Amino acid sequence: MNLFDVYPLYDITPVKGEGVHVFDENGTKYLDLYGGHAVISIGHAHPEYVNAISEQVQKLGFYSNSIKNPLQEELAKKLGELSGCEKYNLFLCNSGAEANENALKVASFQTGRSRVIYFENAFHGRTSGVVAVTDNDKIKAPFNNSHEVTKLPFDDQEGLERELSKKDVAAVIFEVIQGVGGLEEASTEFYQSAVKLCKEHGTILIADEVQSGYGRTGDFFAFQKHGIQPDIISVAKGMGNGFPIGGILIAEEIKASHGMLGTTFGGNHLACAAGIAVLDVLKNEALSENAKDLYEYVKERSKEIPQLKRLKGKGLMIGLEFDFEVAALRKELLFKHHIFTGAASNKNLLRILPPLSIQKDHFDRFFLAIEVALVQTQKY
Repeated sequence: MNLFDVYPLYDITPVKGEGVHVFDENGTKYLDLYGGHAVISIGHAHPEYVNAISEQVQKLGFYSNSIKNPLQEELAKKLGELSGCEKYNLFLCNSGAEANENALKVASFQTGRSRVIYFENAFHGRTSGVVAVTDNDKIKAPFNNSHEVTKLPFDDQEGLERELSKKDVAAVIFEVIQGVGGLEEASTEFYQSAVKLCKEHGTILIADEVQSGYGRTGDFFAFQKHGIQPDIISVAKGMGNGFPIGGILIAEEIKASHGMLGTTFGGNHLACAAGIAVLDVLKNEALSENAKDLYEYVKERSKEIPQLKRLKGKGLMIGLEFDFEVAALRKELLFKHHIFTGAASNKNLLRILPPLSIQKDHFDRFFLAIEVALVQTQKY
């Protein structure tokens, strides 16, 4: 049997990770400034993380959600305390797409409505409901187009008010800082207005923090910079440092009922052990603060790049925007300088999403490499 060929692959085979580095089968060491799509939050093979999973799998790796699992309660408690969202309730699942699907489902249950508003350049996942609210027609099958959705320009307060006034919108879903969409961010005024308008019109506001959450922007959640409280918050990527886990934080006024949501693997013992270890390390090593501090360092160092058009993002969710397409630059950084970076739907944007444990000297290496790589790529 062959693999279903849906991924364009670089000819690199990582076999080991350590901190902010990965090593390929030939022993070549790479600086990981992408973290596998912002998944690696506390660093590759962090010893506390490895120990937590190893110890748990020797006791009990999995049982279904038909029994009590105290690890789920511990995870919820620690997540609430560290994020400042103690008054929310947690539903655990396996991925960001699944988290957003469940968020939309809860919103529809709560409101009795089906229409969802999303925004230009949004990316919320690839499963049926959330790909319908993702701004990329190339990944939507005809089956996905049966959902009742409306796309608006990001930061369009007037358009949002017009659509919500029709009183048929179940949810508004948004990324505070868009990931795949190129690190676009709306204004604080827009986010605060969205909260007010959704409350006025009985609509659920969903903050997709799958990529921007878990300390990546310097706050635990990116929405916290804007002084708002969404009704539902979706999380995944950095939540498990590579172990598949996701979830939604649900405002306490939204009531649960038995059978309303469900999952086989969500919140399993191993996933919870991974999730608890991540929260402990985030807290004990002050990694959110590190993300905030290093953004300021990157901001200063980026002024040394004359070809740079704009620095985007917050914390360690960073975009370097040039006035040319960066595909060749990314390949030069990867194959000549052994540095992983990321792309976006904006072809001119280089995305930086490293483990939150990264230090200044790692960025020093990056800025030296990019200076050389820019000279090489602009020869052609």
